[in-house]
Amino acid sequence: MTRFYPLLFVLLWSTGFIGAKYGLPYAEPITFLCVRYGLVIGLMGLVALATRAPWPAEPRQWLHIGITGLLVHALYLGGVFSAIHQGLPAGITSLVVGLQPLLTALGAGLLLGERVLPRQWAGLVLGFGGVGLVVSSKVVAVAGGNGLQAMLVPALLALAGITAGTLYQKRFCPRFDLRTGAVIQFVPCLLVSSAFAASTETMVIDWSSQFVFALLWLVLVLSVGAISLLNLLIRSGSAVNVASLFYLTPPTTALIAWAAFGETLTGLALVGMGITVFGVWLARK
Repeated sequence: MTRFYPLLFVLLWSTGFIGAKYGLPYAEPITFLCVRYGLVIGLMGLVALATRAPWPAEPRQWLHIGITGLLVHALYLGGVFSAIHQGLPAGITSLVVGLQPLLTALGAGLLLGERVLPRQWAGLVLGFGGVGLVVSSKVVAVAGGNGLQAMLVPALLALAGITAGTLYQKRFCPRFDLRTGAVIQFVPCLLVSSAFAASTETMVIDWSSQFVFALLWLVLVLSVGAISLLNLLIRSGSAVNVASLFYLTPPTTALIAWAAFGETLTGLALVGMGITVFGVWLARK
């Protein structure tokens, strides 16, 4: 069963962009995330209490888990949602964040002492090239648009967050209980994000049925399901192997958008998908 975790993670993680597209018209990005964090804390807190899940024994572990939460959730999700909210297409956002496996490979060698083989470097480069082909049409459509540089800033912050968070968790807290760990990760996210939203946003929400659907999807499928799988993958695999899976997110998102919203898939995008899959196979082989 565990061999299917990577594929299941990619499928669930890829729906995050779709959920953002559904929900962001009804709430500002950080406000949206604050509600999401609060629901996750309440849900996983009840699960942890009902199942008597163990909490970390050392304060240092609480700190490490909390920091990974701020990096992987608050900074990464805050950056992605803010970029999309400001008008940056999801394709370009995913391309920027798609640099993460290459940066993670650099960090894994320098900080974790992991040996990255030439074959893996080749796979990572191919994977990024494939992602570029998948989203190339959307990049060209807005490449000359006004304000593109400003919209890229939160996407770059998201890239820094997910890269640093993956390396930090692999280094300092690869193993923790997924139930109590979720609570510890999301509490600091809620505190920091609430303060940021209160000072920069109106915090007004239109509780439409579409927003509620998007919120519940992101809470149950992404914050509980996909994040739990990510934690399991970080626990059991190398940083490079885990990071390479993020290359499969843009092609999978494009397929979901094609099936759900009728978005077009060019021949170049299909070629890019094949290159991406081959690159990830090389990196994880």
